[in-house]
Amino acid sequence: MWGLLVTGASFAAFRGLHWALQLLPTPGSAAQDRWKWRNICVSLVHSLLTGVGALLGLSLYPQMAADPIHGHPFWALVLVAVSVGYFLADGADMLCNQTLGQAWELLCHHLVVVSCLSTAILSSHYVGLSMVSLLLELNSACLHLRKLLLLSHQAPSLAFSMASWATLATLALFRLVPLGWISLWLIRQQHQVPPALVILGGTGLVTVGAMSIILGVRILVSDVLRSRHHPPIPGHKETRDTRRCCDGELVTRDGSILSLKD
Repeated sequence: MWGLLVTGASFAAFRGLHWALQLLPTPGSAAQDRWKWRNICVSLVHSLLTGVGALLGLSLYPQMAADPIHGHPFWALVLVAVSVGYFLADGADMLCNQTLGQAWELLCHHLVVVSCLSTAILSSHYVGLSMVSLLLELNSACLHLRKLLLLSHQAPSLAFSMASWATLATLALFRLVPLGWISLWLIRQQHQVPPALVILGGTGLVTVGAMSIILGVRILVSDVLRSRHHPPIPGHKETRDTRRCCDGELVTRDGSILSLKD
C-alpha cells in the first residue's frame, strides 16, 4: 500500500517538475529543443537521487546485497517506488511530446524497468535486487550530463571530454558490473524465484544489457576514437553544415538533435 502511494506521489512530483521547468528560461544554445532540455534535466534529477541513494543504501545496509529477496529497510522500498513513479512520469512526458515512432524504444525500456521494479513494490520482496539495479542510475547521470552538453553545443570541450570519460567509466563500474552480478545471482538462485519472475528478470537483463553495450560502443567510437582521428582545427568555428553527429545523433541544418534520450 505504501509503495503504491509513494509511486503516485513520485509520478505527480516529477510531472510537476516537468511543468515547473517550462516556467524557467532555457539556455540559448538549447533553445531549438526546449522539451528535450527539460526532459533530460528531470532525468538527471532522478538519476542523482536514486543512484546516490542506492549507493549509500547498499553501503550502509549491505544485508540488501547478502539477502536481495528479504533483507531491506523501509526506506529502500520508498526509493524503488520513487524510481517507478519517475519512469511512469517520463513515459507520459514522451507520449505528450513525441510521436510513438520516436519514443517506442524508450517506452519499451521503461515498460520493462517498471515491470521489474513493480514486483518489489507489490510483493515487498526483491527490494535488495532492485536497489542493486538502481546503481545503473549513477551511469545514467553521466549520460544525461553528456547529453545536456551536446544540446548546449559544448562538444568538443574539456567539460564534454570529462563527461564522456566519466560516462564510459561509470558504464563499466555501475552498469555492466551490477547487471553481471544480478545475472549470476538469478542463475544461482533460480530455484528460489518463481519461473515467471525469472523470465521477467531475464528479459529485463537482456534488454538493458544489450542497450548498455551498444550505447557504450557508440560513445567510445564517437567521443574517443573519432575525436582522435579528427581533432578540432584551431580557430575553426563549426557551422550548421559541418557539425558532426555524436552518439549516433543526427544533427540537422536547423541544429536540432534527432535521437532517443540515453
